[in-house]
Amino acid sequence: MQIRSITVGIDATWPFAPASVDEAGRFLARARRAFEGAGFVVQTTRLCTQAASRFLAPSQLPDFARALDAACGAAGIGYAAAGGIALGGAWTETDAASAVADAVCASERVFSSLAIASEAGVDYRAARAAASIIARIASRTADGFGNLRFAALARCPTGIPFFPGAVHAGGASRFALALQAADLAVEAFRPAGSLDECEARLVAALEATGARLAAVADGLAHETGVAYGGVDLSLAPFPFDDGSVAGALESLGLDRFGGAGTVLATWRLTSALKRARVERCGFSGCMMPLLEDSVLARRAAEGLFSVAELLLFSAVCGTGLDTVPLPGDVGEAELAAILLDVAGLASALAKPLTARLFPVPGKRAGDETAFDFPFFANSRVLAVKGHGAARLIARALDEK
Repeated sequence: MQIRSITVGIDATWPFAPASVDEAGRFLARARRAFEGAGFVVQTTRLCTQAASRFLAPSQLPDFARALDAACGAAGIGYAAAGGIALGGAWTETDAASAVADAVCASERVFSSLAIASEAGVDYRAARAAASIIARIASRTADGFGNLRFAALARCPTGIPFFPGAVHAGGASRFALALQAADLAVEAFRPAGSLDECEARLVAALEATGARLAAVADGLAHETGVAYGGVDLSLAPFPFDDGSVAGALESLGLDRFGGAGTVLATWRLTSALKRARVERCGFSGCMMPLLEDSVLARRAAEGLFSVAELLLFSAVCGTGLDTVPLPGDVGEAELAAILLDVAGLASALAKPLTARLFPVPGKRAGDETAFDFPFFANSRVLAVKGHGAARLIARALDEK
C-alpha cells in the first residue's frame, strides 16, 4: 500500500497569488516528511482550488492554469486541479468547452473537470460541452493523452483527493489522502477461505492501515491548523498484477473479470470497503481505471467487456468510466450520450461517478494502444456503437 497523493485544497484568486501556493507547498512538504517518517511511501503531492467557475471568467482559465502550473513547479507540488466547473452565467456551453480545452492543453500539471450532474439533476448542455472538450483535447495532444487531465463529474462532492475529481469546498484549507491500495485486496483474497473470511481480512487490513494514517494526519492537523478531511478508501491500482483490482476479484473466485459474476464480485469488494471503520472521504469504492490496471487492461484486450458493461459494473463500485480508450473518430454526439449514461446512473443511485474518456487519434476499435506512461498498462481500443442521443438532448432542452 502506498499513498497515491496527499491533496490539499485552497482558495485561489485572480489575479493569481503565488504566496498561497508557496504556503501549500510548505505544508505538503511537511506532510510528506511526516508520512514517510511513519513508514509510508508517498507518490505525489497535489493541490486543488475551489470550483474555477466561482472566481474566474472562462477567458481567464487558460492564463490561470499556466500561472498555477508555474507556481506549483516552483513550490515542489506535483499536480494541481482547477476544476469543478459548473455551467451558468458567463460559463456557457460554448465558452466552457473552449476554455477548459485550452487550459488543459496550455499546461503539463493542471487538471480540470466539468459537472454534468448534481443533486439538482442532469445538465444536458454540460454533457455536450464535456464531449466537445474531450474531442478537442484528443485532437491537440499526442495520442489524445491530454484527456488524462480532464473528467466529467456526476454528483461528485468536494474534498475528493483523486484527480481530476478534486475540488476544494472553499474556505479554510483541508487535506485528504488518496491511496494506491489494490494490493491489500490481492493479499486479502489470495489465501484460502470463504468469501466472508476474505472480506474480513480486507476490512482488518484497511482498518489497521487507516488507524496508522489517521495518527499521522491528526498530528499534522493539530500542528499546522490544516484540517484533515479523511482518506479515500478507493483501492486505486498500479499497472502490475499484484496491484490490480481486477486481479483481486479473480483471486476472490471470479474466472475472468468481465465474465458472469463480475457484478457480484465487485459488490462484495465494495461492501467490504463500506464496512471498514476509517475516517473516509471521496468515492471510497472499487476503482476500475482501465488503463491503470494490468489485469483490467488484458481482459479488455481479450474482449471480455464493453463500455456499457464497464458502466454496469460502476453501479456497484466507485468511480465510473475511467481511462477508457475509444476510437479516434468517435463523434461528439456519441461521447455526449456516453456521458449522459454516466450522469443517469449517478443520478439514479445518488452516488458519485466520473468519466475520463480517451479517444485515440488514428486508432480503431481493437487496435493496440501505445501510451508511454508509467501509470498505464496498454490495452486495446474499445468499440463504440456509432449512435448518439442528439435528439434526446434536444428534447430535454426543448431545442427546436
